[in-house]
Amino acid sequence: MIKLSGKGVYVPGNDIDTDRIIPARFLKCVTFDELGPSLFYDERFREDGSSKDHPLDDARFQGAEILISDNNFGCGSSREHAPQAIQKFGLKAVIAGSFAEIFHGNCTTLGIPCLMMEKADREKLASSLELDPDAEIVIDLEALKITCANNIFSIRMKESAREALLTSTNDPLDSLLAAGSRIDDVAARLGYGR
Repeated sequence: MIKLSGKGVYVPGNDIDTDRIIPARFLKCVTFDELGPSLFYDERFREDGSSKDHPLDDARFQGAEILISDNNFGCGSSREHAPQAIQKFGLKAVIAGSFAEIFHGNCTTLGIPCLMMEKADREKLASSLELDPDAEIVIDLEALKITCANNIFSIRMKESAREALLTSTNDPLDSLLAAGSRIDDVAARLGYGR
């Protein structure tokens, strides 16, 4: 993955933890596919199911694929359900001031770039989306730039995550499966499987 693009949505707040991203009562799902509708559930809905007018439910931002937020996004418990919920909701990237380490790693494994952007630039990007919710955000991981509404913003990301996404080696299970014959060779040399 070198570039990706889509509409954006700004969900403001520092220290948005994984329990806010996906409340614990939704963790007993059978497959991760069930998590998408529960993303930010307690932030989005009242007990009776009525809307709290969360940005994710604003008609102007329907179909957004890029989430913008603030500092220390994904903090709290290390539940892998949080990035899964983000992905299953249809979001392809997260832009924030900073990220919790484990959340960042779980996102990278799923192929969700966690991009860091300075506060002034995030505010300008969010303002651009308020003026034009259909504005396309183009993320260039190779150049570490974002383009939106005739503005170019610099981004940062962990170099190891960037390299993994650029070379499509972000999923360790894929790497393990691709090395099947080498694993079989080592297993045979060590005497396993006899």
